Amino acid sequence: MEAIRVSRPLTSDHPDSRTTSPATSPTASGKATRRRLVAASLVGSLGDGVYVPLTMLFVQALTGLSLTAIGAGLTLAGLCALAVMPVVGIVIDRFGAKRAVLAALALRALGFAAYPFTDGYAAFLAVALLVAVGMWAASPSQQALIGEIAQGAERDRLLAWDRSLRNAGMGAGSLAAAGLLALDGSTGFTAAAVALAVLFALAAALVARIPVPAAVVREESARRVEGRAGAARRAEGYRRVLADRPYLTVTAANFLIAFGYTTQAMALPVFLTRDVGLPEALAGAVFAVNTALVAVLGVPVARLTLRGRRARTAALGAGIFALSFAAFALLPRLAGDGRGGRTDVVVAVLAVAVLYTVGELVHSGPAQSLSVQAAPDHLRGRYLSVYQLSWSLCRTVAPLLLGLLLDAGTWQLWSVLAALVLAGAGALLWAERGLPAHARTGT
Repeated sequence: MEAIRVSRPLTSDHPDSRTTSPATSPTASGKATRRRLVAASLVGSLGDGVYVPLTMLFVQALTGLSLTAIGAGLTLAGLCALAVMPVVGIVIDRFGAKRAVLAALALRALGFAAYPFTDGYAAFLAVALLVAVGMWAASPSQQALIGEIAQGAERDRLLAWDRSLRNAGMGAGSLAAAGLLALDGSTGFTAAAVALAVLFALAAALVARIPVPAAVVREESARRVEGRAGAARRAEGYRRVLADRPYLTVTAANFLIAFGYTTQAMALPVFLTRDVGLPEALAGAVFAVNTALVAVLGVPVARLTLRGRRARTAALGAGIFALSFAAFALLPRLAGDGRGGRTDVVVAVLAVAVLYTVGELVHSGPAQSLSVQAAPDHLRGRYLSVYQLSWSLCRTVAPLLLGLLLDAGTWQLWSVLAALVLAGAGALLWAERGLPAHARTGT
């Protein structure tokens, strides 16, 4: 991998280009680029925050279909979107990350604009597929765009800002979704569909104004005229990704650790209300605490965690996750032995939620940066699309696994989750020595 990197023209991952790239020079145009990027992230995450909590109710109100039919359709759309992910990687590498981001935003804008006019199950499936492809393609495309317009420490900072603002936008969008539920009938959901289409169109307009670095433009032009040799090189792209064992190990580690993230939304509310005895409103407060802390502390914590070795710091975050899971497993005993009052239980739950959030903050920055920094420039789209599959597959499998573990008892869920994230931490430590030198350590 390193030999290929040296033989190519100077790009954002080449150490000799870090002092001359326009993406990191403190110019007004560079600052404007960063502002547009983070603004687009915030606007897009507002849309996700409105849609994700209301998905089933939203679709039912606009289509009139049964919840069973909607669930089956959304699952089918999600699986089809997974199958499209390899194509997303090729699109990013062939046409550039900016175009891929614009396409992902356009798909979601068109999908939500079409929802109020959906008539029949086939039309619902088509619209659901548009939205699912746009949602799954957004993450690798956005990260690849950040990889194109910045490098080194500046790339890490932009990734941290993107992650933090997305959490803030998701939280604000969730509050807006709660307000829309107060409107009568399907009015609120129709308004939500219109608002979502406008938000994603606005995000696309912001991305469209982001200038692509000259070096990236030259490389894209070269791809279009390089002929059969270039076509052969692109054809072997996924074979090269699949032969990169350290990167695949990092991807497998993220698949295991991702269950720690999905648990918060899918299993934790059930656990807190059923097994700990908290009211639903207080269970929702745990999510709010996590979202607020990640949004506020994401960037400053990333500055600290990215100073060390990325894989080791991400593994440390997974270890803190495991510690928080052990603490969650003890909460039903505190609630059930009668020694602690309701206030004590609430304080204990919030303390464990903060510990969980610390694990997320320590893990997320280095892990995301590692996935972007370890991907070679000319195959970044393919690499990040493969990495995104670790999140997508986890979210596909998690409902079944977490449901089975919740039914098994009060502690089985947390013991399995602790084992999964610790296995992921071990995989990160094992993969570190095989990763490129510039990806192992922050600058």
